[in-house]
Amino acid sequence: MSTLTILIVVVFCIGYLCIALESLTKVNKAAIALLMCVLCWTLLMLDPISYYPNFIGSDVLHHISDVIEHHLGDAAGTLFFLMGAMTIVEIVDSNGGFNFVRDTLKTRSKRKLMWRMAFMTFFLSAILDNLTTSIVMIMVLRKLVQSRNDRLIYAALVVISANSGGAFSPIGDVTTIMLWIKGVITTQGVLTEIFIPSLVSMLVPAFILQYQLDGKFDKEQNLPKADVSMFTKSQRDIIFWLGVGGLCFVPIFKTITHLPPFMGILLVLGLLWTVTEIFHYSASDDDTMAKRVSDLLSRIDLSTIMFFLGILMAVAVLQEVGVLTLLGGVLDSTFEGNHFLVTGIIGVLSSIVDNVPLVAGCMGMYPVAATGDMAIDGIFWQLLAYCAGVGGSMLIIGSAAGVVVMGLEKITFGWYMKRITWVAFTGYIAGILVYWLERMLFF
Repeated sequence: MSTLTILIVVVFCIGYLCIALESLTKVNKAAIALLMCVLCWTLLMLDPISYYPNFIGSDVLHHISDVIEHHLGDAAGTLFFLMGAMTIVEIVDSNGGFNFVRDTLKTRSKRKLMWRMAFMTFFLSAILDNLTTSIVMIMVLRKLVQSRNDRLIYAALVVISANSGGAFSPIGDVTTIMLWIKGVITTQGVLTEIFIPSLVSMLVPAFILQYQLDGKFDKEQNLPKADVSMFTKSQRDIIFWLGVGGLCFVPIFKTITHLPPFMGILLVLGLLWTVTEIFHYSASDDDTMAKRVSDLLSRIDLSTIMFFLGILMAVAVLQEVGVLTLLGGVLDSTFEGNHFLVTGIIGVLSSIVDNVPLVAGCMGMYPVAATGDMAIDGIFWQLLAYCAGVGGSMLIIGSAAGVVVMGLEKITFGWYMKRITWVAFTGYIAGILVYWLERMLFF
């Protein structure tokens, strides 16, 4: 490994550390990711001939431009998909589409609320994504649970359920979206083989945590009030089913048309946008402008989009200089091709650092094979989808869902680690064992 390659790796590791320590440095991780990306590509340009010896003179510069555009194209597909999905969910939420979630959860029994919330979060995160579902569920819980101590338990289970639900769906988590768009997992494959392990990884922690909740809520709480909305119930239902149904239709659209997934998302967004404009047509412009899609677009978390862009493009540099291939060979030789152990370790690491760069790195480290464990829907890729998603539940900073819940409910790192980490780890291991049994018995 050359000195320049080592320097690129050092810059990447320092940037990675700063991202992991965002709560201490107080510097937004998107800014660090963008700096890391540009610095790594700049270092590569100091001696491009050593990485592309087949090109001479100005040809190597043209080749690097083509390489960057290629990686940017791959990243853009993921980013446009995320932006479209986030906008669709914002449209549904701002127009009262998620009121039914609150009404469905309503009960005076603390344990009944926990189980309803766990299953609702699990299945919603498979459709919406774990980050958005976590935000929706925490907002609902604030209206239903007044006790902070109780709400912390519910919030922790929201993180676990959201990450577990996102792992078995191609659109439920950023990492599964990346793997799906890359073509290493299919919709049918993850739904049939990862669903039960993901469900178990939610059920086991829920069963344990239910013993920390007992009794009933006071009569005066847990009674949600109806929100004032300019739309009728039928219009809100139409918006909900167009948004959520459209998200479910995206994998079908990809299968039928063979177009990239972000094209399906843009189709759903365009349709939903048109329908809401028609609904707003009869109302006063002053009253409805704040909830029109053109205004809702400003609420999209662009810092998250910039973070993913920086991370994906920085990982692309490591792929270009051969670091990921070398690392993949080291892991394989160390663990002798035991994919359960390799992906299990990756899952544990995803609770310490962000799972997006981990999965991006793995996609660069391991080539897709025609047959065997590394083939499309093979053991390695399916386990990677499960472990990177569910493993992030073990620490509060290990997933996007955990980070946002940490901010909303002011959960401390120490409280979560002491009370929840071992619970999440138990569910994580149980899911891996279930997947192993599935492969032994049925596949």
